[in-house]
Amino acid sequence: MARKVQAAGSLVSRDDCVLIVIDVQEKLMPVISGKKEVAENVIRLARFAGIAGIPVVITEQEKLGPTLPEVKKELAAVRPIPKVHFNCFSCKEFQDEISRIDRPTLILAGVEAHICVLQTALHGLGEYEVHVVSDAVSSRAPDNRKTALERMKQYGATITSTEMFIYEILRKAGTDEFRATLPLVK
Repeated sequence: MARKVQAAGSLVSRDDCVLIVIDVQEKLMPVISGKKEVAENVIRLARFAGIAGIPVVITEQEKLGPTLPEVKKELAAVRPIPKVHFNCFSCKEFQDEISRIDRPTLILAGVEAHICVLQTALHGLGEYEVHVVSDAVSSRAPDNRKTALERMKQYGATITSTEMFIYEILRKAGTDEFRATLPLVK
């Protein structure tokens, strides 16, 4: 199916995107650089997705334990997709879920930036618009995160932040949705 790709410089639309939370797991997060900030921003994104009606997909890399409880609490209705491949698209269940949701824009958050996030982003760029939430991705080594973000940007991914994404979706103040979101951005 032909995907609707946004024009360069256009804003993300809630009706066109899906949030993908990659491998924010109990056995992996303790060794991640900036783990507290990454987890907090993933939680903010998850809460906002609920407010804005944005679908969410969660993946879990085999043998790294369950998704962090504080993240899973926000996404209790979402069943994590188990995987053994680093590239989420190499998992048939992930492909099927993304096809079912049928949104042209992928919003990526999670770990590790230079492995699973990078491979998923680069694969996704062949068919989707890909946005990587820079303050919601990381790696064990900060240099790996930095290099991964540079490479993803070089190949066409949009690098954004948690608040940039939230405000792009909101578009304006003064709404009930804006008021519901304020605790996430204060």
